[in-house]
Amino acid sequence: MARIIVVGNEKGGSGKSTTCMHVATALARMGHRVGALDLDLRQRTFARYAENRRAYLASAGLALPSPDYRDLPPADPATLAMGENAQDQRLTQALEAMHDEKDFIVIDCPGSHTRLSQYAHTLADTLITPMNDSFVDFDLLARIDPTTGKILGPSIYSEMVWSARQTRAQAKLAPIDWIVLRNRLGSQQMRNKRKVGDALEELSRRIGFRVIAGFSERVIFRELFPRGLTLLDLRDTGSDHLNLSNIAARQELRDLMAALRLPIPSGGF
Repeated sequence: MARIIVVGNEKGGSGKSTTCMHVATALARMGHRVGALDLDLRQRTFARYAENRRAYLASAGLALPSPDYRDLPPADPATLAMGENAQDQRLTQALEAMHDEKDFIVIDCPGSHTRLSQYAHTLADTLITPMNDSFVDFDLLARIDPTTGKILGPSIYSEMVWSARQTRAQAKLAPIDWIVLRNRLGSQQMRNKRKVGDALEELSRRIGFRVIAGFSERVIFRELFPRGLTLLDLRDTGSDHLNLSNIAARQELRDLMAALRLPIPSGGF
């Protein structure tokens, strides 16, 4: 049965779709069968990323390991059980179609609270929450006293994850491995970044998540999207001479994959 990796955060611009594509492609390059779903039915950034990849590889005559992206099937009102939500049915059917034939299913959630996102969180074996390294994004996890820096209590997104954990516990499912991914880390350890890091470490002990480093702010990510490529594809597409920034970004991805501690044999990609 597939392990479900949900990438969620109720704020846009945190790097969810970039994280989804890089994690999914890294797993595919390791030889795993990877499914992919995008629950942001309006923006569809992850879906567009996958579509761009298919189009570019076809035009370039390349066959690179890729996740198997699929759209959610339409809901059939005639088959809805009493009280069943149509969106729940769409996600359930999509997962059932891939569950036995995939090793991993990577799900991208919208940057807002939706029924689909809430349901997906209850299904997550691994939950990755990318956040920009600032107190603007931290506010979705917890409320903080502006004077003392003391954490006052969990905020809206943390409460939603807590609810998802309770639902899984009642269904006797394994607990969610929740990971907060610090994206756009600056190269200098500025005072504000240290304060964000200290607050995250304190909060992680209180509500139970792991904190790992994600991706720095780099131009390469904006250049990769139109072709649907990832950092791991550069040499396969004729980029023999990688600059230091690209090499550093690729190492960030390798470190991220190791820190996720997914149940896979060690190996390269």
